[in-house]
Amino acid sequence: MDFLKEFILNILNNYKNEVYYIIETFVKIALFYGGVMSLAGLLTIGERKISALMQDRVGPNRANIFKFTLWGLFHPIADGIKMIMKEDFIPKNASKILFTLAPIIAMVPVLFVLGFIPFGNYLDLGFYKINFVIINSDFSFFLLVAISSLAIYGTFLGGFSSANNWGLLGAIRAQAQMISYEVVVVLSVLPVIMIYSATGLQDIIIKQSGTIGGIIPNWGIFLQPLSFLIFFAAALAENKRTPFDVVEGESEIIGYFIEHGSMRFAAFMFAEYVEIILFSMLISIFFFGGWQVPYLTQQGFNLGPVFIKLNHYIVVILQLASFAIKTIFFSVLIIMIRWTLPRFRFDQIMKLCWVYLLPLSIFNLLITALIIRGIR
Repeated sequence: MDFLKEFILNILNNYKNEVYYIIETFVKIALFYGGVMSLAGLLTIGERKISALMQDRVGPNRANIFKFTLWGLFHPIADGIKMIMKEDFIPKNASKILFTLAPIIAMVPVLFVLGFIPFGNYLDLGFYKINFVIINSDFSFFLLVAISSLAIYGTFLGGFSSANNWGLLGAIRAQAQMISYEVVVVLSVLPVIMIYSATGLQDIIIKQSGTIGGIIPNWGIFLQPLSFLIFFAAALAENKRTPFDVVEGESEIIGYFIEHGSMRFAAFMFAEYVEIILFSMLISIFFFGGWQVPYLTQQGFNLGPVFIKLNHYIVVILQLASFAIKTIFFSVLIIMIRWTLPRFRFDQIMKLCWVYLLPLSIFNLLITALIIRGIR
């Protein structure tokens, strides 16, 4: 015991910063991923509640514990239990290895890239400074795009490995749509990256501080409104949400995970809701200042001639709340769009990408480059 105690004390004394960093990382992973997964679970019931509200229905309200329903909040728990209890079926002619790996490949990249998302600035404890990002990199945007694109393989393999023609058709549609709109997603964001001269997500947020003319926040939405519209439309298509949900058109009995049941289906479905949160975060980061609050600095609110000094911890709370509110707002907006617009035909979706959005994003990129070159 004395040897173990001495060994631990030696580590704490000689590797204090490393120990703090490991503890910090584990805490951030637990809190941030816990929040994202909880929000994804709430979105499953939120989507049904929002659709019920828009269609003048009651919505799910039967799941209860001792007859307490809490407005249907127990339904995500009931859904989880139902998914676990369902039969785990693999079609006879399916490729069992690929059929099993497909949901994992679809979900893991989306979860991994959340580590690049800066959900706040920093917390100064006096003896230690905590940065509110799990993986901080100067090239986090390109790393995010590279890793998240791997989810395409999971989507395609889900339909291809099932030995179902309808699943294969959904997989082909998904592959074509996701690859096409991924190009537009990147091109639509490049003008914002050029304006702020940064490829790290945290750096992009930091450079959106301050104002334009002392009034308008220095956010991407005001500098690149066209990029925002293109990115938002492409994000919906990349996420396979209505009106771009032809890869899993229920009325056409098509879907790349048509043969997946139980927790395999749950993985595909949950990955979709996590993607909603991911794109909502990216919209907030690139176009709405991320964790930035208008007129709020690290010292307090700067309202021109008026300055309101705030405690550091209050500033941190306001920044974290700002990022959370923006993320929730855009997540709900994406859900509302699903229950508002009709589904496009697949040829219309591809035409929108290659004939309209792609040339428009390239044109916007060139104009931005010319303006920046002229200013410099």
